Amino acid sequence: MLRSLLLPLTLVACTVHAQEDKILNLYTARHYDTDEALYANFTKATGIKVNRIEAGDEALLERVRNEGANSPADVLLIVDASRLYAADQAGLFAPVKSAVLESRIPKDLRSANGTWFAFSSRARVIVYDKTAVNAADVQRYEDLASPANKGKVCTRPGSHPYMLSLVASVIAHDGEQKAEEWAKAVVANMARPPRGGDTDQIKGVASGECGIALTNSYYYVRLMRSKKPEDRAIAGKVTLVWPNQSSWGTHMNVSGGGVLKNAPNKDAALKFLEYLASDEAQAYFANGNNEWPVVKTAVAKNPELESLGKFKADALPIAEIATRTPAAQKLVDRAGWR
Repeated sequence: MLRSLLLPLTLVACTVHAQEDKILNLYTARHYDTDEALYANFTKATGIKVNRIEAGDEALLERVRNEGANSPADVLLIVDASRLYAADQAGLFAPVKSAVLESRIPKDLRSANGTWFAFSSRARVIVYDKTAVNAADVQRYEDLASPANKGKVCTRPGSHPYMLSLVASVIAHDGEQKAEEWAKAVVANMARPPRGGDTDQIKGVASGECGIALTNSYYYVRLMRSKKPEDRAIAGKVTLVWPNQSSWGTHMNVSGGGVLKNAPNKDAALKFLEYLASDEAQAYFANGNNEWPVVKTAVAKNPELESLGKFKADALPIAEIATRTPAAQKLVDRAGWR
């Protein structure tokens, strides 16, 4: 989906120097209703007008690469640690120095070199059919490989970034050899070949096609909050588990972004990132996709998300997960997790 506001991006590249600090060109994979208020409030507070293009993560990464030094984009917002890592490795982000970002964004939720920062987080959870699966058999990610769950597991393709980040975290905790043994056993336990998105996995459990599935937490909450009775009914048919509460905790991932290397409006870009770290913006940013703020003082009022209760999150730094995603890709290929 492509959309630009206020000025065509073709004109932005020609903006005179005196106006540069009054314009922000944003490439974003986000497209939520709350974002309208987010950008409007930023403009009201700073006088900086926001032009944006919305598209999928991969499409935006490819666009920035193709535009090269002539790119009008100032900030790139994308989801998942593996995609942030890919953008960083491609040299798309510029390192920034900001006391605001360094003080408000936890160290484990940003890159070590100051090129990208997380602004919201989500959990990768297990959902299961309690009429077909014993609760004791689905308390850990490792349980997906248990013989007790033969023919019950449904997932996205292993090469999807959400899956790669989870596999990368398993590598970090258990080592590559054990992680590969686990991945092969998960594949052997699948109810059907991997396909679809996370909502499809939840629906598969609700329909009885699958006994167990992996999903990001916000997909489940999205169904809980839906205005459609049929969506809420689907959520009501499955049980959610925070995995690995007795060990390393539930795997976490992020949405985030950074200032682009060729940004024509770097000052405006930095102001925008600092704004995203404010308590006000954090609430909008997190609620837009039923996620959690990353700033400790920020509060996002989301009754359905809060109803899921507290849990132990994996403390593994997001950047460490990201650096292991290339190894995770090779591992899922070897495991046949297509």
